[in-house]
Amino acid sequence: MDQKIIYTITDESPALATSSLLPIVRAFTKTAGITIEEKNLSLAARILAVFPEYLTEEQRVSDDLKELGEFVKDPNANIIKLPNISASTFQLISAVKELQSKGYNIPDYPENPSGETEQEIKKRYDLIKGSAVNPVLREGNSDRRVPGAVKKFARKHPHTMGPWSKDSKTHVASMTDDDFYHTEKSIVLSRADSVKVVLAAEDGETVVLKESLPVLEGEILDSAVMRKSALRSFLRKQIADAKEKGVLLSVQLKASMMKVSDPIIFGHMISIFFEDVFDRYGEVFERLNINPEYGLEDMFSKIDTLSASQREQIYSSFEEVYRKQAKLTMVNLETGRTSLHVPSDVLIDASIPFAIKNSGKMLGFDGKMEDVKLIIPDSAYAPVYHNTIEFCKENGALDPKTLGSVANIGLMAQKAEEYGSHDKTFKIPYCGTVKVLDGSETVLMEQSVCEGDIFRMCQVKDIAVKDWVRLGVERARLTHTPALFWLDENRPHDAHLIDKVKENLKLLNTDDLEIRIMAPGDAVRFTLDWIRSGKDILSVTGNVLRDYLTDLFPILELGTSSKMLSIVSLLNGGVLFETGASGSAPMLVQQFLKEGHFQWNSLGEILALTESLEHIGNTCSNQKAAILSDALSKATQLFLENDRSPSEKVNELDTRGSHFYIMLYWARMLAGQDEDEQLKKIFGQVAQSLEENREKILKELLQKQGTGEDLGGYYLPDSDTVSSLMRPCKTFNSILTSLSDR
Repeated sequence: MDQKIIYTITDESPALATSSLLPIVRAFTKTAGITIEEKNLSLAARILAVFPEYLTEEQRVSDDLKELGEFVKDPNANIIKLPNISASTFQLISAVKELQSKGYNIPDYPENPSGETEQEIKKRYDLIKGSAVNPVLREGNSDRRVPGAVKKFARKHPHTMGPWSKDSKTHVASMTDDDFYHTEKSIVLSRADSVKVVLAAEDGETVVLKESLPVLEGEILDSAVMRKSALRSFLRKQIADAKEKGVLLSVQLKASMMKVSDPIIFGHMISIFFEDVFDRYGEVFERLNINPEYGLEDMFSKIDTLSASQREQIYSSFEEVYRKQAKLTMVNLETGRTSLHVPSDVLIDASIPFAIKNSGKMLGFDGKMEDVKLIIPDSAYAPVYHNTIEFCKENGALDPKTLGSVANIGLMAQKAEEYGSHDKTFKIPYCGTVKVLDGSETVLMEQSVCEGDIFRMCQVKDIAVKDWVRLGVERARLTHTPALFWLDENRPHDAHLIDKVKENLKLLNTDDLEIRIMAPGDAVRFTLDWIRSGKDILSVTGNVLRDYLTDLFPILELGTSSKMLSIVSLLNGGVLFETGASGSAPMLVQQFLKEGHFQWNSLGEILALTESLEHIGNTCSNQKAAILSDALSKATQLFLENDRSPSEKVNELDTRGSHFYIMLYWARMLAGQDEDEQLKKIFGQVAQSLEENREKILKELLQKQGTGEDLGGYYLPDSDTVSSLMRPCKTFNSILTSLSDR
């Protein structure tokens, strides 16, 4: 069996950290006969891969995402997957401009394509936007949990939780009608088929929205509509209400994952908030090809091309709106970047948990933390956040010292649910009826729509549901914890899932287990009560809640979601190990560029590697791999106990120093084991060299901080520069090289 680990190279902070950590991993795993193979999933690499005909032979790159999409179906697959940019349109355009400036003759992104050539170019680019990587690689369901050593450390060294007041004005606002939740229709396919989606206009014209979508017997298929008129009315009322209540205003979306629907909603928020400006300068904005869906930053960059007097007039109008409207939450106070500047800046699953951690407050214009109105337009999952906030108002902040843990089994395989809906989501051009037709042209579902409405269709394969239920039962039995399925019987999609869950549970002999099914709003209250008493629980959820809950609960438990262990059990027997969230990745890069201090925490990567090595040890009977895994697990405990995570402050331990300690502790644990004399001897020498040079190495690493750095690019940094900056210590590199050369 091929003893190989595929290691993904991605973007921003994870990529910088990997350039420091991966040489250590490669040197250590080589002693067990394990090969590390890199695959580049960065946004830049993905762009270049789809436009080979525009590039010189030297510039062309392999389509690593396509290759990995096939490899995840291999029973021997063992992949460590780091977070990558789920690009918004703004990020995509920025990356294209950077690549062009570096001599890559790729085409511009055509925002409004004309002709077949531009339409084809846009189609290729759109495949790269948003969550383009995860649906391809996640050929299995998700198992996410807090490792025991991490939980033990969090209880011993709890993070700070801000106090909650019963008088807090922070609250969630969501639609009560005409959103995706309230318009959802769902069916279960009785046979394998190919369905088509068409728009039948009121004037009789028919437009094909989706020519062909293969479906399987037993598959769940949903359709839903977010109605433009209801959305705009809702947003207008919430903006006015925030002003009246004197709270900050924040629209909570996930444009990086829901790359079609959420930017549209984001654009409506901007055009309503700045309605006076759009009314006054609509013709100018149209001439500049301004699209509010891209955010204020893109708008301002285009306004900046106007004459000084025109710019001054328009910016004066924006300032006037800022003064009279509700106050927006801020992303970066120093640069004046609000939560409406870039659609991918605000990620609901990261931003709301941190607000809950901070007494329900967010940052305002004046630098103060204030109560906030959290607008979550679609009401499907809003009750989770609403009830968590209300729970904190009633009971006060949770105590990390005594809090139980919430693990998660997520229905993720084969592009399940909303996160696989991108190619089936459409902005409706005119009024009519969207019809979903089977192969014989029979109408399976239909939705009445008007111009500007968002139509969305989702699917879930029956094999994915069966594996999801099996995995949930398996984890519940292994951990001796209750399993709670977060499903709403009043939602058509969930009602079908509940039927399938009950059907599959009967086949799995679960009499010895405590298994419940609850709607998300009720489930979160039950879970909060449960973990407040110090007990653990297993949440078994759909794809979106998998994402939301594995940020919400870890941030409450640990103060971060980056320390979660995330394992995807691939349907054909392989394993994909994910390394945590990347919400802070852009900010940490900015700090590095400004101060030369880098504080990305690689613990998620280390945890994933531990499991990956254990998997090789078990499946390949590789004792050395098993020893490496066990030693790394013990090294991680020592790493946590001694608090060797990167500091937030410049001129203190950063990511590079943190990696030194991981190498030191890992070598020390291998030198202390008695199962393999060869490893004991090799790493005894390595540990001794690291110990003897500890002070010198740490001093050299600290000397690299305090001044700004230039990576030679953001989306495609210069590789030699990155290597030099992330591996600046000659003494450390020399010890590592001596190990690699053995």
